Amino acid sequence: MPHVKVVILAGGQGSRLAEETEIRPKPMVEIGDRPILWHVMSIYSRHGFDDFVVACGYKGEMIKQYFSDFFHHHSDWMIDLGSGERTVIRQSTPDWRVHLIDTGAEAMTGGRLLPLANLLDETFMVTYGDGLGDVDIRALVDFHRAHGKLGTVTAVHPPARFGALELDGDRVSVFSEKPQTSVGWINGGFLVFEPSVLGFIRGSESSLERDVLEALAAAGELMAFRHEGFFQPMDTLREKRVLEDLWHSGHAPWIA
Repeated sequence: MPHVKVVILAGGQGSRLAEETEIRPKPMVEIGDRPILWHVMSIYSRHGFDDFVVACGYKGEMIKQYFSDFFHHHSDWMIDLGSGERTVIRQSTPDWRVHLIDTGAEAMTGGRLLPLANLLDETFMVTYGDGLGDVDIRALVDFHRAHGKLGTVTAVHPPARFGALELDGDRVSVFSEKPQTSVGWINGGFLVFEPSVLGFIRGSESSLERDVLEALAAAGELMAFRHEGFFQPMDTLREKRVLEDLWHSGHAPWIA
């Protein structure tokens, strides 16, 4: 399969998760002992896509520091304190290439792509730094290439905000605390674009959703890849706990 870069929008403030994001950027909020950004990247890596462009913004220095220290935190090594020389004994680091680009503290989701234009000269993918799913990324790219349009959005079923009740009269016969519904479709991220899509972005204030995706749809250039499986964003503490519970259960759908 031809080389395809993966852009991860990691610059927003995540105000609805303020308890966590006052001290760190949202993509660095941890699920288990790993930032959700690592989980997102692992989804793509499982399907053979290992070239990432992280669009940093709010507290982006913490994301840069994480990757700067990544090798040493995920390897065993010996240091000669006299010379400062380090010898690697064992490493367990993924074979990823990660571009870390500051796209501005205030830029909108579409505007964050403009500073990356020189890196996006062929088909590329875009997703958010806070949504996890068991999306078949290779099938998504194949679908995009087959239809020949400028953009593809992955359509997912929306997350369930409340527990679902089945009633028998006034008696609750079934209570189901499911992470998502099976009705309707929303934008789940996991997008694929051709480089000419960048021409739809006016400036840093452009929204990927309101400006770019709406314009592509109006022009007949946006197709939907339907994902019937697991999808869960992390917009609230409740949703963070849902993802944490799945991770600690040992059956996290986005990794399995």
